[in-house]
Amino acid sequence: MKLIHKLLLIAFVLGFAACQDLTKLDGLQDNPNAVSPDKAGINFLYNQIQLSFNGFFGDTRGLSASVARELALQATNYSGFGAPSAYDGIWQRAYSTLFPDMDACIEIAEASDLKYYSGTVKVMKAYVMMCLVDLFGDVTYSEAGQGTDIISPKVDPGKDVYAAALVLLDEGITDLSGGANAPTSANDFFYNGNSAKWTTLAKTLKLRAYVTTRLVDTNAKGAITNLIQGGDLIDQASEDFQFTYGTNRTNPNTRHPFYNNWYETSDGDYMSNYYMWLLRGEKRVDGDPIIDPRIRFYFYRQDIDLTDENVDVWGCQFSQTPVRSAAPAHYLALDPDMPYCITSEDGYFGRDHGNGSGIPPDGNVRTAYGIYPGGGRWDDDSAELVQESGTLGALGKGINPIMLSSFVDFMRAEAALTVQTGEDARALLQSGIEKSFAKVIDGSRALIPHLSQVAFTDFQGNDVTYEKAYFPTEDDRTNYINFVLDEYDNAASESAKLNIIMKEYLIALWGNGIEAYNNYRRTGKPEKAQPMLEASATDYPRSALYPSVLVNRNANVAQKANRAVQVFWDTNPATGFVY
Repeated sequence: MKLIHKLLLIAFVLGFAACQDLTKLDGLQDNPNAVSPDKAGINFLYNQIQLSFNGFFGDTRGLSASVARELALQATNYSGFGAPSAYDGIWQRAYSTLFPDMDACIEIAEASDLKYYSGTVKVMKAYVMMCLVDLFGDVTYSEAGQGTDIISPKVDPGKDVYAAALVLLDEGITDLSGGANAPTSANDFFYNGNSAKWTTLAKTLKLRAYVTTRLVDTNAKGAITNLIQGGDLIDQASEDFQFTYGTNRTNPNTRHPFYNNWYETSDGDYMSNYYMWLLRGEKRVDGDPIIDPRIRFYFYRQDIDLTDENVDVWGCQFSQTPVRSAAPAHYLALDPDMPYCITSEDGYFGRDHGNGSGIPPDGNVRTAYGIYPGGGRWDDDSAELVQESGTLGALGKGINPIMLSSFVDFMRAEAALTVQTGEDARALLQSGIEKSFAKVIDGSRALIPHLSQVAFTDFQGNDVTYEKAYFPTEDDRTNYINFVLDEYDNAASESAKLNIIMKEYLIALWGNGIEAYNNYRRTGKPEKAQPMLEASATDYPRSALYPSVLVNRNANVAQKANRAVQVFWDTNPATGFVY
């Protein structure tokens, strides 16, 4: 009985004390394992933001590359592509990780006069905001991140979110103008503590915003022209905004996702037959293909002769084998050379757009990611299997190409044609291709140590190196560029010229899906792209459905009626996009 009385007394005292000062318990509600903003080491937080930002970029490609034709779309109908749950990851990364961390970092940096951190984080945040609008349209922003004060934040018009992003970019430029308080180069994964390059990026992202919204912004011409005349845009490789991966396999795995996808022990992504065809067979002179010099860097063929393959490896939609006569009529109506089932018999084997059939045993035949940008193998006709537990090629030492100097030239070429900025669109088209060649071909050279080794002995008994046998020559580059420029010169209209620019931009974008997706919705080009295999496929998705985590947990957000809802800057016809 005495024990019971003691327990009751203790409970009474504790209860009375709690009633006397409930505020003391409030502090105990914080998670002791979480790092609070006032105690977070800013470099640690800054590093985490950059890694999450890079992950966000990867998320955007996962959502956009297949509808943009960079990868094969494995769904027979657009209505079966992209369930709301597929977008949960990118939404949670943005709103649960990136934005809270970014806001905390900005607050700490501004309080401590560490303007380099606040400036660069504002630039990254602006990019994330614009990409969310590009993918989903209207998104939560002004009421987001308020905790229990606003449990169900409303969605803001995409136009307003873009405007807020532009304000952030200007703030970032201002913060960076002093150039002081930069972290050590080890803590800046993108520009090694160089505030001038971050400023150049911020201005380039403003250019991106105005080009993207030029159909709805009457001030776009003036804004674009002012940015161009200002001269501080990404225009050389040293300013490229990219994330560079390492070669470590475990603890942690620092390799490029493309490498992880294909070079371990399982079958990787299907390449797009159409996209490979753009490099392998779309350009022809007297029936002979003008092969893109980048093709051996983008793709690695595990088999260079598909004429003798077993029938079981094919996953053709309308035939057992890749027979041209089985290609759907609406394919051939666009282009009689449109690939069906494979790109070419010399080993470029992926999937057609909209082939959602079962997966055959084709893992040793499919074309894999190459050395650019994923750090895989350069295609030297060796035709070996790539699933060797991460021991081949450049070991994953690749990049994420977020905003490159070649991309900027193509944007400027588009603007020169469409809003008449006064620049030479043809010269910018040429420059964009040349910069892409340099990035892909010359930039990969150091990752191919066996170039000087002997590949074979010719009929005269001369040793032929891998470089001489398979590496692109200056003539290869010149012939390609001359073909494109001749096409441009002979194009009968501005629309036809723009089609050439956007096609070359798409090819240069390999590894970046969000820009390709934006480009098509904004311009409707490139024209005559491979359509869905089924002629009755629904119209092209103009935006993604809202993530399930948003509509299921936010009382103020209802799911879209369908994927035909257009983002604010897309004013093109609501139907007819057969892309």
